[in-house]
Amino acid sequence: MSNNMILLPALAQVLLTMVLYGALAVAKAKATKSGLVDADRRALHDDAWPVSVTKINNNIRNQFELPVLFYVLTIVLWQLKETGMFAQSLAWLFVASRCVHASIHTGSNYVPARRKVFMFGCAVVLVMAGVAAWAVLAS
Repeated sequence: MSNNMILLPALAQVLLTMVLYGALAVAKAKATKSGLVDADRRALHDDAWPVSVTKINNNIRNQFELPVLFYVLTIVLWQLKETGMFAQSLAWLFVASRCVHASIHTGSNYVPARRKVFMFGCAVVLVMAGVAAWAVLAS
């Protein structure tokens, strides 16, 4: 198994973020065309947009919080050559959790479900950090 395969989940996470940007562009265009946007406030105020836009925008912001730690840990694991099946499974689990989280956040936005998925992703990142720490200490 190639050491570089650990980078595929990171690239998938980047793709998820880009898909969300695309969805945001479509939602903003639709809202603007429908007259649902306060044109005077839209540049600086999130409340100028309808909820459909705000949910996507908030989720994009969230893609630059916990996933940043995931990206760092992926690079650390890659650099340490600690990229076996366990590390790769963790990385894919994290990306899957982010896809589910984004789906909930931009859909029903049911916070209890969203929180559970978020906490699962946090746990995965914590285990990834443990794998990285173990690899550093073992070297």
